Amino acid sequence: MPLPPLPGRPRLGRAPLLPLLLLLLLVGPARPISFQLPGKARKCLREEIHRDTLVTGEYEIGAPPGSSTGPSANLKITDSAGHILYAKEDATKGKFAFTTEDYDMFEACFESKLPVGRMPDQLVTLDMKHGVEAKNYEEIAKVEKLKPLEVELRRLEDLSESIVNDFAYMKKREEEMRDTNESTNTRVLYFSIFSMCCLIGLATWQVFYLRRFFKAKKLIE
Repeated sequence: MPLPPLPGRPRLGRAPLLPLLLLLLLVGPARPISFQLPGKARKCLREEIHRDTLVTGEYEIGAPPGSSTGPSANLKITDSAGHILYAKEDATKGKFAFTTEDYDMFEACFESKLPVGRMPDQLVTLDMKHGVEAKNYEEIAKVEKLKPLEVELRRLEDLSESIVNDFAYMKKREEEMRDTNESTNTRVLYFSIFSMCCLIGLATWQVFYLRRFFKAKKLIE
């Protein structure tokens, strides 16, 4: 028997189910980012994220090899306007979560507090997820009492909705760029016409001026 549609959700048809399954297999989970953080250094990671998007992250700063003091670094996450979304001093290991209010460029910065050259570099690992990846479907299944197949269908539906939203945003940006190009072309056209009129007027004035000058010098009649 076919499963009944999820409450409050439109039922997925059979036709788009196979492409969505293939797309889900191709997308896969995002991998954490690891990098070395030297003493007194500051490294930042930037990413553009859509509005009303859940962002979660987990970070870990490893102690330098042979060090007895442990890791020492500050973490700060800000948007393009400088608003602090998350900050942690003497960060070693933790998690963060926030929801974006608008499409923006977000920046996660790690700043080492260790002295320069005295200790090896610290290893920083950051696992940042947003959108469908950031949702905890295990908790959703527990709260809504969903079966494993229903949870997978919910994840597929959220993924397809995210892809549709991305295409809608790309279409909107394309329309904005097209309007900007058309406006620029119109301005260039008007400026070209104005320049041609100025050149024609200047050439006409030069002809009459030279004619009067040559007449005054009695070089022409």
